[in-house]
Amino acid sequence: MDFLRTALFAAEPRFAAIEERAGPLPWRTRPRGFAGLLRTICGQQISNQAAGAIWLRLSALPGALEPAGFLALDDAALCGVAGLSRPKAAHGRALALACTDGTLDFDRLAELDDDSAIAMLCTVRGLGPWTAQVHLLFAENRPDIFPAGDIALANSVRHLFALEARRAPRALAAMAAAWSPARGLAARLLWHHWRHETGRPLIEDP
Repeated sequence: MDFLRTALFAAEPRFAAIEERAGPLPWRTRPRGFAGLLRTICGQQISNQAAGAIWLRLSALPGALEPAGFLALDDAALCGVAGLSRPKAAHGRALALACTDGTLDFDRLAELDDDSAIAMLCTVRGLGPWTAQVHLLFAENRPDIFPAGDIALANSVRHLFALEARRAPRALAAMAAAWSPARGLAARLLWHHWRHETGRPLIEDP
C-alpha cells in the first residue's frame, strides 16, 4: 500500500491532499465469490443508500447468498420482499447458474490478468464492465482497476481537477492511465473525495 501511495502521489500530487480534507480513507471490501458479486449487482445504477437497504433485506432471506439458495427464491421473495428489480433478479439468477454450472469459476478468475478477468465476468448476463471492475476492486483487491464508467468517479475528477465538464468514460480511462499501477487506490480516493464534497455518508456492507 505504501508503494501504491508513493507512486500515485508522485504521478498526481492532488491525490495526496484528499485525506487531509476528507479524513482517513475507509478501506471497503466485499466477500469473494457469489455473495460479493451479487452485492455489486444490487448497486447497479442506484445510490449506495438504496443498494444497502436492498442488500440488508436480501441477506435476510434464507439461502439467498448461495447460488442454489438464490435459485430457489421466486420473484415474490426477491422483488417483493428484498426489493430487487425484475432485471436484477434475472441477473442474479444468471450469476447463480453460472456458478453452479461452472461457467464462472472464482478460483480461475483469481489467476487471470485484469482484462481477462473482466472478460470472464462479462460473459454472465447482466454483468457489464462496471460490475466486473467494481467486483475486482473490492472483492478481489486488484490494485490497478479503475471503473471509468462510474458517474461518481467522473464527477469527482471534474471537481478535483477543476474541469469544465465531466469526462466521458473513454476519456476518463485515458486520463487514469497515468495513475497506473495505482488506479484502484485513485478510484477509492476519488469516491472518498466526492462523498466528502457532497456530504454523503459512507453506506456500505463490510
